[in-house]
Amino acid sequence: MCGIFGYWDRGRRAIADEALTGMAQRIVHRGPDDGGIHHRPERGVAIGNQRLSIIDIAGGHQPMYSADGRVAVVQNGEIFNYVELAAELRAQGVKLDTASDTEVILRLYEREGIDFVRRLNGMFAIAIDDASQDSLYLVRDRIGVKPLYFSDNGQRCFFGSEIKAFRPIAHVDSLESAIDLEAIHHFLTFNYIPAPWTIWKDVKHVMPGTWMRLTRSGVPQVKRWWSLADQQERDYCFEEWSTEFMATLDDSTRIRLRADVPWGAFLSGGVDSSTIVGLMARHVKEPVKTFCIGFVDPLYDESLYASEAAMRFGCSHTMEVAALNMLDRWPTVLHHLDQPHGDASFMPMLRVSELAAKHVKVVLTGDGGDELFAGYEKYHAFFSQPGAADLPVDQFRRRYFDSISLFTPQAKSALYRPAMRAKLDGFDSYERAAQPWLEEAAHFDRINQALYLDMQLLLSGNNLVKPDRMGMAASIEARTPFLDWRMMELAFRSRGSTKLDLASGDKKHWLKKAVAPLIGQNLAYRKKQMFTVPIGEWFRGERQAWLRGLLGGSELLNAHFERAEVTRMLDSHVAGTCNLTRELRALAALALWYQDLR
Repeated sequence: MCGIFGYWDRGRRAIADEALTGMAQRIVHRGPDDGGIHHRPERGVAIGNQRLSIIDIAGGHQPMYSADGRVAVVQNGEIFNYVELAAELRAQGVKLDTASDTEVILRLYEREGIDFVRRLNGMFAIAIDDASQDSLYLVRDRIGVKPLYFSDNGQRCFFGSEIKAFRPIAHVDSLESAIDLEAIHHFLTFNYIPAPWTIWKDVKHVMPGTWMRLTRSGVPQVKRWWSLADQQERDYCFEEWSTEFMATLDDSTRIRLRADVPWGAFLSGGVDSSTIVGLMARHVKEPVKTFCIGFVDPLYDESLYASEAAMRFGCSHTMEVAALNMLDRWPTVLHHLDQPHGDASFMPMLRVSELAAKHVKVVLTGDGGDELFAGYEKYHAFFSQPGAADLPVDQFRRRYFDSISLFTPQAKSALYRPAMRAKLDGFDSYERAAQPWLEEAAHFDRINQALYLDMQLLLSGNNLVKPDRMGMAASIEARTPFLDWRMMELAFRSRGSTKLDLASGDKKHWLKKAVAPLIGQNLAYRKKQMFTVPIGEWFRGERQAWLRGLLGGSELLNAHFERAEVTRMLDSHVAGTCNLTRELRALAALALWYQDLR
């Protein structure tokens, strides 16, 4: 795990070395162990890296160069099949000077060009400066486990693993003119800003599964090199499916144990994390180090289940009871996110990352299982409605989208001040952000269409941001076996009925049945518990005055939202006439994020 950064100037205008050093320093938390910058001022290009040393500690320094010095590579992430790829390269007569996965990237690119990326099994954001082509490639992994942002004004393009790496030197606009109001509009719909938007008008994502090539011409070449929509559903019997599922997840876990530093796992006691820990235990001799945080309030505490899983697999388990009220950590969380997120679970994720970082540098997690295999209650709540599966296509898509939206269009209209309302007239979050993905998934059954939307928006927009930024804030690497490309493709070859059993309401239907022999019936079929904290209750009680002050005093909110409507929402929530926890949480996140900028 690392952080990468750099720039490309089409007119070969160099930036100062001090500016590059500043970019590195702003993301040093992502890689405090090592750093390096490749700068060619005469060509107006630089790529840099801050390294959290995980594989080949001594030999993995970045950037890495071709023998003639004309190709330079940096990466953030890990290539988990680098051992097999390195053996293949050696068999072809290629000399490898290190045991680093970054050198494997370099040598494959030298032999195969940019198409080499299809051969990688990993989580990665890669930058390749190729002087022989006079071009710069930016490459992102299949589903967006690793972040990669860029800002391109047509003359100069900056990029980085976090927006904070380059934004202070990339732009001179005032805060108000630079903030993207459409992004705020979508944030209020989703509780996060969906890609490709960011909170800044001129900052976008390199999209998952794509590469971007920068040359001296004004328009970057962009190619999508992998798409989950390429899968076709097929029929399985449970025995065949279970065998393939367990073999795939087992191997995915095995190769994610490759590291030259201590590793462990986040263990909540849920079905996904328990399964990953159970598979880890198969492949190692020493006890797996596992980590969780507990809460005094049993409504939010999963630590008993985590202890049960840890005992089952003989783990060296570390549990710490955390203070339930974590709101004091919220500004720190938002600083690391660079954008507003309304999800409260970032706070406990930061806490468990800090706990684990005292003992290990790598953790495996269960992230991705819910989106692949229908683990959330919202799926059952929607599809169990009479006639939901039989709606005409357009009605189904719109109604499902409405069921997962935070602020409705009507609620937004009531919230916006007239100028904001006028600027956003005609901007429909469904049409702009969701409909293209649903159309791409039209050949899947309707359960898988809903899951596909979450794979493309929720996962990369929020749920993978959580372990990456909160882990990196504590300088720890999170790995996600469920998001191995082989597992993702299997999941979308599997029909929705294998995931959500409408008759029984069973979510992750076949997954639970497959893993029950490994983790036990109790852990496999326990009620799902969300990893969160009771912010709604705090807003009604001990933190009510704090919230009123925050929302009422926010320059950003007062500029764009009707103050009377914000007050009405808070009053209604405090009185208990309605539960507006999520809506108020989103407004608070927006206000706190903006406060951090000032």
